[in-house]
Amino acid sequence: MVKTVKTPSGGRTIAYETWGDPDAHPVFLLHGTPGSRLGPRLRTFDLHKLGVRLIAYDRPGYGGSDRHEKRTVVDAAEDVDAIAQDLDVKKYSVVGRSGGAPHALACAARNIGSQVASVAALVSLAPPDAEDDGLDWHGGMSDSNVSTYDLLDAHAPDVTELGALLARNAETIRRDPTVFLASLREEMPNVDRVIVEDAGIRQHLLRNYLSAVGEAEQGAADDPRAPMGWVDDLVAFRSHWGFDLKQIDDSVPVMLWHGERDIFAPVAHFHWLAKKMPSAKAVLQPSAAHFAALPALPQVLAWVRDEAA
Repeated sequence: MVKTVKTPSGGRTIAYETWGDPDAHPVFLLHGTPGSRLGPRLRTFDLHKLGVRLIAYDRPGYGGSDRHEKRTVVDAAEDVDAIAQDLDVKKYSVVGRSGGAPHALACAARNIGSQVASVAALVSLAPPDAEDDGLDWHGGMSDSNVSTYDLLDAHAPDVTELGALLARNAETIRRDPTVFLASLREEMPNVDRVIVEDAGIRQHLLRNYLSAVGEAEQGAADDPRAPMGWVDDLVAFRSHWGFDLKQIDDSVPVMLWHGERDIFAPVAHFHWLAKKMPSAKAVLQPSAAHFAALPALPQVLAWVRDEAA
C-alpha cells in the first residue's frame, strides 16, 4: 500500500511503500534513473526468507513525490530520515542502485541521528569533481549518456534543452516503455542483454520506467510533459553532491559493487570511489555489467543485514 509523508522542511509529499516482515531489519532501496519505488525488487516471500523489510520511495519529481527544485544528492538523506521517522524505524540500512547509489552514499555521509547501520552502492557514478582528480568522467560511457550529459553541461544552469530531450524520451515511455528499453538494449553489452530478457526483470523495468514519467503534471511550466525528477537527477549528478566522501565514518560499513563491463556507470568511476573510500568493501565482477546489479540484490541485501547486526 502506498503511503505518504510530509518532509519537515518544505512540507513536500514523499510517496513510499514497504514490503516484507514489518519486524525484520529495515532496508531502504533507492531506485535508478529514471525510476520509482516500483523498480526491480525481491518478492515478498524472498524478503521474508532474508529477514529484510524493504522500503522504497519515489525520489522528488518522480511518481507520487513532489518535486524538490534545485535538490542536491545529499538531500536524499533527509527524505529517507523523514520516512524512517514516519515508520518509527530507529536503525536501518540503505542500498542504492545506479542513480540511487550516490544518494545511498549521501545517507552514509549524513548519517542523521546515527541511524544508518550499513550502506551499499551498486554501479554508482563518481561525483563530477573527480574530474579534478584525474577521472575521465565520460570515458567508457555509452554514447547516449555522453550526449545527454554534454547537453546538460553546455547549457547549465539552464535545463530547457535537457528537459526537451527527456520530454521526448518520456513520451516514448508513455506510449510504449518497451521501445525505451529496446533503445537501451542496443547499447548494452551481451551480458546485460541476457539479464533484461528475463521475463520478471523485464516486467519490473517496464513498470518502473512508466511509473517514473507517468505524472505529466509534474513537468516544468514551459513543457508540462518534461519529467522533472529525471532532469533533477542528472543535474544533481553533475553538480556538487553536497557532501564529501571523507564524511562517511568508518563505523558505517559500506559496500561498493560494480560490473567491470558497465557502460552506463563506467568501471573507472568504481575505481575512483574505491580509492577515496579505502575502508569500503569493494566488489568488482569482471564478467558483469550495469544490470547485473539486479540479480546481485539478494546477496547485497544479506550483506547489509549482517553488517547492521
